[in-house]
Amino acid sequence: MAKETMITYLDSYLNKKIPDYELALDWDTRNRSFEIAFRIYGENKGQIEIDDVDGVASEEEIIEFEDAILLVDPEKSVYDSEDFLAVIPYEGKKGMKKNELTAVVDYLKDVIEEGQSDLLDFLADDSEDAIFEMTWDEAVFKASIKPTDSSYLPYPSY
Repeated sequence: MAKETMITYLDSYLNKKIPDYELALDWDTRNRSFEIAFRIYGENKGQIEIDDVDGVASEEEIIEFEDAILLVDPEKSVYDSEDFLAVIPYEGKKGMKKNELTAVVDYLKDVIEEGQSDLLDFLADDSEDAIFEMTWDEAVFKASIKPTDSSYLPYPSY
């Protein structure tokens, strides 16, 4: 059996832990990063006009929101942290501790579920100043890391 790596563990655990949401796991070998993108949807029953972060207005019946977190090698990856909900470093070829990867997925599930609920609340709120925004709380994430399995899952070989 092949040795478990960051990518094999993430792929398996994401599918097991977050089966009800649309997810994409992308390994960018050149940038030495892993992007976990997700989508949530909400029905815009009143088809009210909604402006996105870029100021683009939409009155679509179904509103789609996409965001992502990025796992990076701080010494080799190039990225703009503004483009991601969270950017989480790992330790190069050594990889990342299994309990930390588990916490990434566990906390991401909570963030997605809360985001889905907040999106539905936002779409039901007809006030002009309503804002929908998802947040990744670094302190909550760190606190969710359990001291169970702190062995490293290595960065995958090509």
